[in-house]
Amino acid sequence: MTEIKTAVLITCYNRKKETLACLEGLSGQKLPEGIKVHIFLVDDGSSDGTEEEIRNTYPEVTLIKGDGSLYWNGGMRLAFSKALEYDYDYYLWLNDDVRLYDDALDRLLKTSKQLNSEGYSTAIIAGSTCDSLTGKITYGGVIASPLWWEPLKHRLIKPDEKKPLPCHTMTGNCVLIPREVARLTGNLDESFTHYMGDTDYGLRNRMKGGTVWIAPGYMGTCSQNSDFILRGNLSFKTLLKNINHPKAYPLKEWEVYIKRHKGRFWPLYLILPYIKLIFRSLSYEITNFLGKG
Repeated sequence: MTEIKTAVLITCYNRKKETLACLEGLSGQKLPEGIKVHIFLVDDGSSDGTEEEIRNTYPEVTLIKGDGSLYWNGGMRLAFSKALEYDYDYYLWLNDDVRLYDDALDRLLKTSKQLNSEGYSTAIIAGSTCDSLTGKITYGGVIASPLWWEPLKHRLIKPDEKKPLPCHTMTGNCVLIPREVARLTGNLDESFTHYMGDTDYGLRNRMKGGTVWIAPGYMGTCSQNSDFILRGNLSFKTLLKNINHPKAYPLKEWEVYIKRHKGRFWPLYLILPYIKLIFRSLSYEITNFLGKG
């Protein structure tokens, strides 16, 4: 029987409980004979004992140390680069807060095999997750918003229970990358620190002739937890201070993404989110000023 080797890629920072639960879900996967799994985990400078706990509980995991500056894209890129040295058959991106169902990896691999037999050899497989309480979809395959003023917005597509569905790109929470895709599209782009790297990867794969598909059914649970720091009412001073944070709208990264994926009207899309944020902040400042009058 041919052995199929899969590298699981994870990055974490100060979420020991979630990370250990994620690893527990991985260790409980029900896989056919011949499927071999190895985990590459980047601990980006955690101070909560994550590294020590993983070394004690899961010594088989390849632990890679970060310095706290990697964020999601940097951490996943580092894990990916280490795994690529061994030329695995598959690479599974997995967020540390995803709780996989025990047949998830098997179903992802079967979906990839099915699509490959249908001629889609460079197909990315997006695994959908749902909220553990409500059952509503939280992450997975997406299509671009049809609204021109939402250049970064994508709409989640619910998975079909029986067949794979095509999509534009995906969120990076649970994604299966076959070797052929890794050879075609390479690693995550180092231009990005936290956001945009996952959706950019799916879009780049399609630009090179590949495809992106949503696997049938849900692969596990994951709560929706956006860490975008420019939410709510912000003073203009706070906005200017944080606008270039990796979890906001860093201008150079946003420019790379927009130039690459928004065609000749990219300058308009480039400034659009900044205009919206400035308008919201000024409205808040004016309301505050009038309220004190």
